[in-house]
Amino acid sequence: MIRPILPVAAVALMASPAAAEVAIESNGPVVVLSVNESVSADPDIANLSAGVTTSARTAVEAMRMNAQQMRSVVAQIEALGIAKDDIQTSGVSLSAQYDYDQQRQEQVFRGYRVSNTVNIVSRDIQRTGEILDALVAAGATDLGGIGWGLDDPAPVIEQARQAAFATAMQRARNYAQLSGYSDVRLLEISENVTSNRPMPMLRQVASFEAAADSTPVRPGQVETGITVNFSFEMVQ
Repeated sequence: MIRPILPVAAVALMASPAAAEVAIESNGPVVVLSVNESVSADPDIANLSAGVTTSARTAVEAMRMNAQQMRSVVAQIEALGIAKDDIQTSGVSLSAQYDYDQQRQEQVFRGYRVSNTVNIVSRDIQRTGEILDALVAAGATDLGGIGWGLDDPAPVIEQARQAAFATAMQRARNYAQLSGYSDVRLLEISENVTSNRPMPMLRQVASFEAAADSTPVRPGQVETGITVNFSFEMVQ
């Protein structure tokens, strides 16, 4: 949008939140732009989740069974070459289970259920299918989808940032010329980065049979975007 204004103070973007604000005087009309740019790239990490759900009559037994089975799953994850820092427990839950007795019209206690989940970062995405199969074979009863991502998105973000800046400058100058001005002066910049690195949601594994080939997966590409907000002063 373009709005003519009287002289006002605009706050310049600072590198650190703790930095002092710098006031910039604006005498001409101001054009405010919001520019979205995104860059696609081949992912180099896969975010996975695996878990174990067990049920037993008592809470102690359900926890014991779950711990035993989960130890086997974690041991398998480490045996696949996943670094310990790339394995993180994301949740442990214990809940009582009831069934509804239609004849008696009341809840009937059935026991306890325990769920334990870990998030895994795989840095060898070519082995993703193999890892999923190995986790289930080791006793995982819950698997999540795959969240593809970039280990270091900074270079891709910088590409998007430069594209956003070039687009904003061109648009602002076009608006200035249409309004009878010769150029623009940058007053303010702010940005918001969005990176496609979702964590998978767990789904229960109904059954598993060992297969000769690993589960096929296709990483495709991931998109990293940036939204940059600009304020320009129109100048003669």
